[in-house]
Amino acid sequence: MAQKITKREQDYSQWYLDVVKEAQLAEHSPVRGCMVIKPTGMALWENMQQGLDTMFKETGHQNAYFPLFIPKSFLSKEAQHVEGFAKECAVVTHSRLKAVDGGVEVDPDSKLEEELIVRPTSETIIWDTYRNWIQSYRDLPILINQWANVVRWEMRTRLFLRTMEFLWQEGHTAHATKEEAVAETEQMLEVYRTFAEEYMAMPVITGAKTESERFAGAEETYCIEALMQDGKALQAGTSHFLGQNFAKAFDVKFQDSDGEHKLVWATSWGVSTRLIGGLIMTHSDDQGLVIPPKLAPVQVVIVPIYRDDEQRATVLEYGQSIFDELKEAGVRVKLDDRDNYKPGFKFAEHEARGIPLRIAIGPRDVEKGNVELARRDTLNKTFESRDGIADLVQELLVTIQNDLFEKAKNLREEMTSHVDTYEDFKKVLEEKGGFIYAHWDGTPETEELIKQETKATIRCIPFGDSEEGKCMVTGKPSKKKVLFAKAY
Repeated sequence: MAQKITKREQDYSQWYLDVVKEAQLAEHSPVRGCMVIKPTGMALWENMQQGLDTMFKETGHQNAYFPLFIPKSFLSKEAQHVEGFAKECAVVTHSRLKAVDGGVEVDPDSKLEEELIVRPTSETIIWDTYRNWIQSYRDLPILINQWANVVRWEMRTRLFLRTMEFLWQEGHTAHATKEEAVAETEQMLEVYRTFAEEYMAMPVITGAKTESERFAGAEETYCIEALMQDGKALQAGTSHFLGQNFAKAFDVKFQDSDGEHKLVWATSWGVSTRLIGGLIMTHSDDQGLVIPPKLAPVQVVIVPIYRDDEQRATVLEYGQSIFDELKEAGVRVKLDDRDNYKPGFKFAEHEARGIPLRIAIGPRDVEKGNVELARRDTLNKTFESRDGIADLVQELLVTIQNDLFEKAKNLREEMTSHVDTYEDFKKVLEEKGGFIYAHWDGTPETEELIKQETKATIRCIPFGDSEEGKCMVTGKPSKKKVLFAKAY
């Protein structure tokens, strides 16, 4: 299995595609730019959904669903929003087909009075709906999340990282005050940070986007930025303070306690199946996928080894008892009792699919009351007693989860630099890559110059204190260092 995966140092982009293929996560679809998410990939996304959904509900949010189609006129109501998405929209112009010479064509008589946009994001249709839901301060806040698919017409695509259609969640909240909306934006960014680090074992930097990088229609965009093994950044989640822009566009007002009518304050926030791409590039190796135990569809696989029917019966009975004990303990476990594949093939397959822990058992293990444990993250093998296996496995899964985070964090620290001059910036970017902290004068002109000359962008303006200094390009005053990197 591993021979089918290109080595990272040889071709990182091909390695990524090979891991997706060999781990059976997804494949290209007949529709150019779209993907088929296979059962293993979908199970991984479902685990991400469950983790996030629990966190959303713990913070008071509820799930709802809004239409896939958005009237074209809705997008024109918020100027920045339509400008930001106009070039990415898929447009429905007709309502039916008709049969012609054994085939079909668009029926010209079915042209729609108003074209429909296939959802690129849902702010417009949701805020049109909120106008009917909100009359009084008693109706606020509204804390809604939607699990859905969206379409953005991308020309350059890569499985999970950038596709025309992808799965995501989008939160949309309405508040009586600016302070409440800002607090919501910050709270949801913290939810994303917690999920990335505690579930995905992926360390992230939190901060604000520059004006040119903000979400279309937002007053502030906060983000979590992760660093991949190849030294490129990945924007893994965003939380937007929308101010009153959408309330103005859709005339959403409420009557406060003293009878005055006021505009509502808004937020939106989202993460997508892009997280799967981030997980792959944070942890995986030349043998294939590596999945943190908290998110692994299968946390432990048991592989029985035998030569004849007599051994098979004995080993499978032993394996089944371990399976039952682990399942009873709440471990997601699989007993691989397929007869038509050799153990070596099974080992390679499970390694490529990233199962955190493998238990191999043969006739001698049954006699001695042992098991062979193999960690996917380190590929280390140990022989352990069958007694107390459930406790040992649970401890190991926690250890693997923590070790993956520490390994990723250490790599990020190794690949993070601080520079003061533009010359050093270019040198580090060329020779090392990774995250680079540098002073910037705060102007979009300097930001664009750096982007054009180096292909690096300001990933975020990190939260927290930083020393003042001078812009590495212009020498003008700078309040703090910002985070640069080349990015996906």
